[in-house]
Amino acid sequence: MSKKYFTEKEVRMLSRNPHVKSVSEKAITYTDEFKKLFIRESEKGRFARDIFESCGFDENVLGIYRIKNAAKRWKNAYRKEGVLGLRDTRSDNSGRPSDRELTAEEKCARLEAQNKLLMAEVELLKKIRFMERGMKK
Repeated sequence: MSKKYFTEKEVRMLSRNPHVKSVSEKAITYTDEFKKLFIRESEKGRFARDIFESCGFDENVLGIYRIKNAAKRWKNAYRKEGVLGLRDTRSDNSGRPSDRELTAEEKCARLEAQNKLLMAEVELLKKIRFMERGMKK
């Protein structure tokens, strides 16, 4: 978290930017689309400051420290988990996990969801392997 606070004027200005999900005097939350755009542009070799400026952000308002930390955080998340690592999952996490025992139906539903995910991963790996074979030929 940056020690630079936003003024009311800066908050209003930042909230008008289409790449901002929410902003307060202490923090700014970027849209998932902006994070994906940032990663694509970063992979092309563009600097973080340039990407932010081209998307309508002022370096003096955000601060270079906040820009560098966001870039570092998003790159690490993308490297570890891919595009899913860039998602804002705060709305998905509803507090403390429950300690109660799951019912048989809940266990079954959870296992079915896990099975679907694994099947999708297998299909993706098959497609990648198929495409790699095509490239070798």
